[in-house]
Amino acid sequence: MKFIKEVYPLIEEGNKKIVITMHQKPDPDAMGSSLGLKLFLAGFGNEITVVSPTNWPAFINWMPEINSVIDFEATPFPAIKAVEEADLIFCLDFNVLSRTKNLAPYIQKSSAVKVLIDHHQQPDEASFHFGISDTGKSSTAEMVYDFIKQSNHPGKLNIPMAECLYAGVMTDTGSFRFESTTASVHRMVAELKDLGLQHHKIHEYIYDNFLENRLRFIGHVLSNRMEVYYEYNTALIAISKKDLLRFQIKTGDTEGLVNYPLSIQGIKLAALVIDRDEERKWSFRSKGNFNTNEFARRFFNGGGHFNASGGRSDASLEENIEMFKKAIREVADQLK
Repeated sequence: MKFIKEVYPLIEEGNKKIVITMHQKPDPDAMGSSLGLKLFLAGFGNEITVVSPTNWPAFINWMPEINSVIDFEATPFPAIKAVEEADLIFCLDFNVLSRTKNLAPYIQKSSAVKVLIDHHQQPDEASFHFGISDTGKSSTAEMVYDFIKQSNHPGKLNIPMAECLYAGVMTDTGSFRFESTTASVHRMVAELKDLGLQHHKIHEYIYDNFLENRLRFIGHVLSNRMEVYYEYNTALIAISKKDLLRFQIKTGDTEGLVNYPLSIQGIKLAALVIDRDEERKWSFRSKGNFNTNEFARRFFNGGGHFNASGGRSDASLEENIEMFKKAIREVADQLK
């Protein structure tokens, strides 16, 4: 994988067909960085198509240009056509092509130049021609901001781009409270503010834009679906398919739920498992020196960041709960 700076001449020429894609079930960072990059690349006269492997949460539907994003699962043919005709494919906020789910085979066989911009650990560099992978960055949105600022055209940064990128960096830093919130993050936000960004609107769009059923669902889950294992400084939330149907939970409604147990004194590891149709999806969050990336990779076919990772399993929800209990016993020394 060559340095990403070598991509600038390709995009500055203009008249390129460019696809930007992200991981399945995109969060504000994945979607925000993709749309922010789209707005920048389009400024050179390129034809930009943003493809999401799946649907996305409704609370990000305010983002500029989101109405132009193709949902591959819902309408596969225009997405496939765009990938097949692409001169370049930018891959944002994922480290291996499998994170794009059923879109992955089409990206893999495409003859387009593939460019990675990502901050997750252990990227599959062989799958990309150019790129940057920096686990020290707070978010992919921050990396897209850097990509814009380090080009010969930093003046192209505008308010719509700023709104998309701010959403990504705000959510991936936990509203700037996570350790990943470096001085460079604050400098980025300061410049976006100087540009005219109204940051409070982004907070309202993302955090104050849910239906009543979600709040009742959270109350139900915390009261009835959370187990705390104080001997391991760990908490687990397990959500059944029945729970999802009862409260009419949609994509994005479980966002941030895994963080709640970390507010309990002494809890070092919080885990969330959700019974989806095709598989059980895991989220892990930790405080301090417990490595969720290693934990997810070792036990749940996943990975991610040091303190925030995900995983998956084809086993039943009950079997996953037992697998988790066994796993925390095996890493008890790290948790204590």
